[in-house]
Amino acid sequence: MKNTEIERKFLVRSEEYRRSAVSRSEIVQAYLMCDNERSLRVRTRGGHGFITFKANSPAGISRFEWEREIPLEDALALIRQALPGIIEKTRYMVEYEGHTWEIDEFHGNNEGLTVAEIELKDENEMFEKPAWLGEEVTGDPAYLNCNLAKRF
Repeated sequence: MKNTEIERKFLVRSEEYRRSAVSRSEIVQAYLMCDNERSLRVRTRGGHGFITFKANSPAGISRFEWEREIPLEDALALIRQALPGIIEKTRYMVEYEGHTWEIDEFHGNNEGLTVAEIELKDENEMFEKPAWLGEEVTGDPAYLNCNLAKRF
């Protein structure tokens, strides 16, 4: 069971990624617990429900992640009980130079924000940056989804 997520996050400067997207899905998520150290989120995506716990590490880009699928009805019930603020976004999956990018277009109070994430096998793993990629925001708490949810 893999419980470590190694991820880098970037702003996106154009919609060029859409032309090479291999999939698209709508996501709704809310937080049951949220601070800069850890979060517990519930999410719906593609007719499925998920619950995820994440804890940040003191240094680096690795963090603990535990996720399980739960019944959709349970996810919807938990979203209704969550902290104020719901994230709604469209996720595009893009394959580029041997890596999968997750590009999230935010809606609602975060409309206009588009963020790309790449998951790596190692903190020092090299990767090619697509032309549509902008400034790196890895480690910036302002771009943690649980903080974006607070913009209600």
